[in-house]
Amino acid sequence: MLVLFETAAGYAIFKVFDEARLQEVDSLYKEFETPEKANKIVKLKHFEKFQDTTEALAAATALTEGKIGKSLKKVLKKVVAKDAHEQLAISDAKLGGVIKEKMDLSCVHNSTVAELMRCIRSQMENLITGLPPKEISAMSLGLAHSLSRYKLKFSPDKVDTMIVQAISLLDDLDKELNNYIMRCREWYGWHFPELGKVVTDNLVYCKAVRKIGDRTNVAGSDLSEILPEEIEAEVKLAAEISMGTEVSEQDIGNIRHLCDQVIDITEYRTQLYDYLKNRMTAIAPNLTVMVGELVGARLISHAGSLLNLAKHPASTVQILGAEKALFRALKTRKDTPKYGLIYHASLVGQTSAKNKGKISRMLAAKAALAIRYDALGEDTNAEMGVENRAKLEIRLRHLEEKGIRRISGTGKAMAKADKYQHKSEVRIYDPSGDSTIPSTSKKRKFEEVEEAEEPVTPAVKSKKAKKQTLQEVVVEEEEEVAAEQTPKKKKKKKDKKEEEPEVEDVAVTESTEKKKKKKKKIKEEVDE
Repeated sequence: MLVLFETAAGYAIFKVFDEARLQEVDSLYKEFETPEKANKIVKLKHFEKFQDTTEALAAATALTEGKIGKSLKKVLKKVVAKDAHEQLAISDAKLGGVIKEKMDLSCVHNSTVAELMRCIRSQMENLITGLPPKEISAMSLGLAHSLSRYKLKFSPDKVDTMIVQAISLLDDLDKELNNYIMRCREWYGWHFPELGKVVTDNLVYCKAVRKIGDRTNVAGSDLSEILPEEIEAEVKLAAEISMGTEVSEQDIGNIRHLCDQVIDITEYRTQLYDYLKNRMTAIAPNLTVMVGELVGARLISHAGSLLNLAKHPASTVQILGAEKALFRALKTRKDTPKYGLIYHASLVGQTSAKNKGKISRMLAAKAALAIRYDALGEDTNAEMGVENRAKLEIRLRHLEEKGIRRISGTGKAMAKADKYQHKSEVRIYDPSGDSTIPSTSKKRKFEEVEEAEEPVTPAVKSKKAKKQTLQEVVVEEEEEVAAEQTPKKKKKKKDKKEEEPEVEDVAVTESTEKKKKKKKKIKEEVDE
């Protein structure tokens, strides 16, 4: 059996003499207590030394990733291929599978091999000849540093720690500048209060104070390099009628020294901002395009690093920096904040108040994609950031214009509203409203005639009751016969009403004449 042993100095191939002793795993360490005993178990067959640290690092990284490096492949072809019939003991099972697949060598990895490797490591200095202990320790230390640097993927262009420190220093400089300028204006304001109202820019104010000194020197000093002509004339006029108090030369000297500090800090802040801008463009170009240099740097600083920021979801990126408001809202069961540090981005700033929440949500979603692309992507261009920003600007324009979008379909095109067409309604004159006489239908007339006929019979009956004689029974029979005949005539009239309206009128007149004749006959019979 052959044993492949990796060291910081190179690869070692050992030959196992007595494989039977390897079966006793628990007592194997006793066989390696001394170098003499160890040489009876294993013996060095070949040692391939690394030329430099770069080769050692390449071999170590290949082993950690489970790959065969160039130096290892060279050793396997030179030594192990001659004894292909023997098994090769490997400390890594994954590496053994790769060797078996590519080199067609039988590899072994089990608990016995792991114990054997531990025992060989304990006697490594005595088993590997030609390498002093100091050299092995120095090579181990150098390889450890190189491998750690490789695992951290150290690159000076990708160090976001510089961004975190730069944005923190920039915020501190802003605070200090505000304090210094406030103190300078208040201090010099006792001597020349009118200058603060005429000159509003802080840097120009400090330069003017350093140039002027005592206000009595304004008339003889040239401020054309600092101030425009109009403002310079106002300053000279104000100095003649100033209400300030007199100060000593020592006070003016201290004020000038303070102005020097303000000017120096302002120049350094400008230089630091340029440095931060260049760093952000190199490390996170897509994030810089989306939210700007300052907001992107503050997001990275708040998360700790660009990689930590890439692990955050878009909803967290949206409210990053508003943690206190978030937990207060959750505690009081009120509305959670819509934005944090991302509120200072230019896209959110140019939006109306009602659309700031929508834009901040969409901007956070696109910014999260840009952050992951910058942190984990291999390319360093900002094409994705430019494309996503253009989409957000189009969406912002639609929101500001209150554009209505289609719910279904592509969703990109605006909903097409129907073209307005003016339709005039033409009304026809109705002549029926000219007459004041109510117009009734023929059916209505016919019903009125029937109603008028019904009360005639009871009137006849009343007259009969007064003059009733022995012939009352006969008269009643005749009336019943007449009553049976009238409904038949009515039905006939209803059937013929629509077809022949003139015939209906004639039928009505004939029925009334027959009734009159019957009444006359009845009267004659009663008189008789």
